[in-house]
Amino acid sequence: MTDRKMIDVLWLDPVQPLAHAEAMLFAENGLNLIQAEAQPDNIALFGAQLVVVSLSESTRYLKEVQSRLAAVNSSAPIIARVDRNNFELGIRAMREGALSVISAGPFDAREWREVLELTKCKPAKSSSEQAFVFADPVSRNLLALAERVAQVDVTVLVTGPTGAGKEVLAQILHDASVRHQGPFVAFNCAAMPENLIEDMLFGHEKGSFTGASKVQPGLFEQAQGGTIFLDEIGEMSFHLQAKLLRVLQERSVVRLGGQKAIDLDIRVIAATNRDLKLAIAQNLFREDLYFRLTAFKLAIPSLSERPKDILPLAEQFLAQQNAGAQALILTRAAQLSLESYRWPGNVRELQNVLIRGMVLANGAPIDVQHLLFDDIQTMNSNSPTNNYQQSNGFAGHSVTETNSHYAAAPTHLASYSVSSPEQLPPEGLNQAVKQSEWQTIMSALKATRSREQAAEQLGISPRTLRHKLQRLREQGVNVTRAYAR
Repeated sequence: MTDRKMIDVLWLDPVQPLAHAEAMLFAENGLNLIQAEAQPDNIALFGAQLVVVSLSESTRYLKEVQSRLAAVNSSAPIIARVDRNNFELGIRAMREGALSVISAGPFDAREWREVLELTKCKPAKSSSEQAFVFADPVSRNLLALAERVAQVDVTVLVTGPTGAGKEVLAQILHDASVRHQGPFVAFNCAAMPENLIEDMLFGHEKGSFTGASKVQPGLFEQAQGGTIFLDEIGEMSFHLQAKLLRVLQERSVVRLGGQKAIDLDIRVIAATNRDLKLAIAQNLFREDLYFRLTAFKLAIPSLSERPKDILPLAEQFLAQQNAGAQALILTRAAQLSLESYRWPGNVRELQNVLIRGMVLANGAPIDVQHLLFDDIQTMNSNSPTNNYQQSNGFAGHSVTETNSHYAAAPTHLASYSVSSPEQLPPEGLNQAVKQSEWQTIMSALKATRSREQAAEQLGISPRTLRHKLQRLREQGVNVTRAYAR
């Protein structure tokens, strides 16, 4: 960094200032350190381009500095300096407005170079732009375990229901690891056709197929030195599972159309909302790959099992959606309603409910009448989701419903017949349409030999049919094994 113009850095440490020798290291690397008294009252006098705040136990001091910067209309980004072993404090600091976090250890030129690059391309973040919330004791225990797992460079499988925050936990595993300075590459294994997934993951050589006009490194190569996150790993085809297994075993990858194995220095984190043990029994997932992926397994409970996260998540999301405007308020009745609901869609459903509430409230406090919850069928005891929860230690937990409207369990989708008007479900026409769609899909599956043929008969794409089958499975419908993937 010696070729850089000197950057004025205001250094605020309420406990211990840097020694002269340490400060000189910063100066030699283009950072003009201004060490002020711990009280942030005189921030305006320094005109620093960057503010470094040392934290030891809480973020209270960070908030004091933020208030003073706001009072003098300073846009200087804040870097939180925390002990490397106190990763939770670093997360809280970023959630509450710090642009980045550095370790409180000796001067690291590479770490500071990355911090300065970050300040050039990103403004200081407000607390509303962060997605990490660990208020519930269950979440805090999970975070503490994740921090320990992050320090060991092993493959991790993250399990949990849809929308619970598996990618958030994967990002934390990366940020807390020795690979935190490397790339974090995320990929959804259910997002595109198999041939495209193979090309995305492994890359290709020039001329390997029509249109391959240049060498294209795959995502495994792009993750060199860092972490690759494979979401929805349970949706990966058997063919690709075999290739992934070889990558994990050999720690190398061969591009499509290539012959040379490229060595990999990556960490693999996979995630699924499926019961992979059940998938193994149904010959839908390779047992050897399962054991390769589960060097360590982390299970995220559903949102209803960590109720103290609900309101902090709601407040954070409302702040995100209303950045710069007057703060949106949830009435106490609305808060109780959010806490008492079962949240089958987890954090994603919470976000949807709050968006609807914002629209309906139109700037007024969000009350109970503004909260429209999703109409998702309650799983019966034999549903795949319940089997998944039981196998991952989620059984036996419940949230008491205080509102009888939310406590009422909708009848199972497959229990309805629409052969006569008297048999229509109490939910009316909407439920009857769903039932009719289910019957049509099942008839097409029974009359054809493959999912592609069934999709053609239905007049939809195979991908659309796959998503519809997934929703049916989530609602407890027993889909024929040939179409279960």
